[in-house]
Order: sequence, then C-alpha cells, then structure tokens
Amino acid sequence: MKHFKRRNFLIALFSLAAGAALRAPVCAAEKALRINLGTLAPRGSTYHQSLQAMAEKWKQAPGGGARLVIYPDGTQGGETDMVRLMRVGSLHAGLVTAVGLAEIEPGVTGLQSLPMMFRDFDEVEYVNDKLRPMLERRLADKGFVVLFWVDAGWVRFFSKEPMLTPDDMRRMKVFVWAGNPAQVDAMKKHGYTPVGLETGDILPGLQTGLVNVVPAPPVFALYSQVDKRAPHMIDLKWAPLVGACVIKKDIWDKIPLEAKGNMLKAAGEAGREIRANSRKESDESVAAMKKRGLTVHEPTPEQEAKWRAAAEETYPDLRGRIVPADIFDEVERLLKDYRAGGGTK
Repeated sequence: MKHFKRRNFLIALFSLAAGAALRAPVCAAEKALRINLGTLAPRGSTYHQSLQAMAEKWKQAPGGGARLVIYPDGTQGGETDMVRLMRVGSLHAGLVTAVGLAEIEPGVTGLQSLPMMFRDFDEVEYVNDKLRPMLERRLADKGFVVLFWVDAGWVRFFSKEPMLTPDDMRRMKVFVWAGNPAQVDAMKKHGYTPVGLETGDILPGLQTGLVNVVPAPPVFALYSQVDKRAPHMIDLKWAPLVGACVIKKDIWDKIPLEAKGNMLKAAGEAGREIRANSRKESDESVAAMKKRGLTVHEPTPEQEAKWRAAAEETYPDLRGRIVPADIFDEVERLLKDYRAGGGTK
C-alpha cells in the first residue's frame, strides 16, 4: 500500500512538473509586452513582410522579448492620426514617412520636404547620414526611439491628364496631406490649388474630381491603384520619400534589457531589407503600372528646368515654415560641400 501511494505521489508530482513545463511558454507569451505598430505600408508588400519577420524575431528574443502586432494599410488612419494614437498610447510604434515624423520633430522635413533639392540617391544618403544622429537625439528628447530609417524611392506626380510643366499643374487640383496649412499656403502663393486629404480619401477624391494630381511613390500608387484613376506619370525626381520606424520611449524602456540587443539587431535587418527592396520595387511598380495602362512622360531638359525653377521659387516659403531654418541651411551647406568635393562621401 505504501509503495502504491508513493508511486501515485511520484506520478502526480511528475504530472504537475510536466504541466508546468508545458504551460511555461504560454505564460511567457502571455506576459510578453504587446506592441501595436501602425503603418500605411500595404498588407503583403515587402515592407509588411519585413515587419512580420522582425515581429517573429522579437517574439523569440531573450527574456520573453515582445509581441509585435502590425496594423498595415493605414487601418489606424493617416500618419497624423497614428502619431496622435502613439501619444495617447493606443499605438506604441509606427513605420511612418517624414510627414508623420515631422508631427514629432519638424527637423525631419529636411530629408523629404525640399522639392528637387536632391539630384540623386547618393546625395540623399549623404545628407541623411549627416543629419540622422541629430534628428534621433531630438526625437528621443520628445519620447521616441528610432529603430531604423528607410526610403521608398522618389515621389512622382500621377495625374488624370498629361502634366508636363508647372503651368499644367497650376490648372489642376493637387493632393496634399491634411493638416499642413503651411504647405497649402506656400502652394497657393505660387499659383497652385492644393487640396488637403487623408490617405484614404485619395481614390474617392480622384473619382469625384476633388483632386486630379497625386504626388506619390510608385509602390504606393501601384498597391492603392492610383494609376487606374490618374493614368499619367511624369518621370521627375521631385523628392525622396524618407521614413523611419519609431517606438515610444516609455514602451521601449519596459522591454527586458537582455532582449533589446536582439530586437535592435532584428530591427536593423528589417530596415536594411526594406531599403534594399524599395528602390528596386519602385522601378518594378512603374513597369507593372505601364502594363495596365500607365503613360510615363519623360520631361525634356527644358521642361525639367522649368520644374526646378518652380521648386526653387518655393524655398523661401519653405525655410522656417515647413523646414526649420537651421535644418534648411544645413541641408544646403551639406549639398554644397558634397558637390564641391566631386560627390565623395
């Protein structure tokens, strides 16, 4: 009888230990910090896939890591909305462009909001490399940690009718991000008709005629089918689309110290992967849209000169209003030095 009781006790003890072992991963998963990340990146795009790969690595980080929940397709609203949600705690992180980042730190506009300031990606990378440490400190001072930076190719103009010169655009209604009165005022001053909308209103706006010109990177135009309603694109390097993945500092501080190194490494890998894919995808997106009817207009040297002159006319209105004066001046200085040195980094 004693032997029987002892055996039953050992079985029970083993069962409890086994059960605890089986439950441990579940409990760990349940206790892992949940991080909600919003982005306009389309579901299934390489941007989204890279974020998903990062999420998987975060989940496997030491000390429980973190559970990253991704909300793509702008389901959390436009970038201004997402920054507001991060501030109130509904979202904890975001992969956003300079439009959203500027809601936190206006200096980021110097990387994106200067039309035709940059001639090629070498210039973009040079200036970005020089400015990013300062911008990251400013973002940190405002409660946000930068996980990685990205770019998504050049912003192009998609229009319902051919648009080859600035005068053509002055006869049209141009989409701009909602909530940017300084940009609206600057464009109106130079004879344009800007219409402020959220991202989700672009297609309905094109359909109803509320807007008939949309500046957008080709990847976004392809996934959102902008080209089906605005089937003309001028092949002009208007501005680079730059962004970053940021997380609230108070949330980042909650992550176990032993997990942060692995998580930062995974984030860096995601950023490099997105940058490597983005420029290639930009060209591929244009090719795909051409197959379904997009007409690409190559500007003549004379037309391109008109666009450059029109862009430069706006610089005094951008400096100090949209782009902080110190950042504007620093970008100009860096580009002058870079070009004087023959483009060497």
